[in-house]
Amino acid sequence: MYFATIGFGILINLPRKALNVAGIVSLCGWLVYYIVDVHLNSYLFADILGTFTVGFLSIFASRYKKMPVIIFNIPALVPLVPGGQAYQVMKCLAIGNYALAKANLIQVIFIAGGIASGFLFSEFLNQLYNRFKAYMKEKRAMR
Repeated sequence: MYFATIGFGILINLPRKALNVAGIVSLCGWLVYYIVDVHLNSYLFADILGTFTVGFLSIFASRYKKMPVIIFNIPALVPLVPGGQAYQVMKCLAIGNYALAKANLIQVIFIAGGIASGFLFSEFLNQLYNRFKAYMKEKRAMR
């Protein structure tokens, strides 16, 4: 997953100094996904937690490298995108197996929703942390 992310980052012209960190963020997100999927046998929960990990670590990586968060989010998301399931939907539609296509499409929609939820939750926690930090700073200044 590390090398897949690096390769995708080269394809989309990421800055060279962001490639290694983006690969590490991706690897951590995929490891969380894999561990949750194997132990809990829930691809949806695994996708949400994997994406949350990517979003959370991307925020720290962007602060560390002083670069936008999206530079780390997009390539790190590549291993979690449901490309195989989307292919199965198209294949089942082409051969006329509409029931299986519908089941795979529902799976793709849930995975896409899980990806969006994971990013939303990580950004929510980041905003909550920033507001709490500003509140505490303001409270100390009042003393």
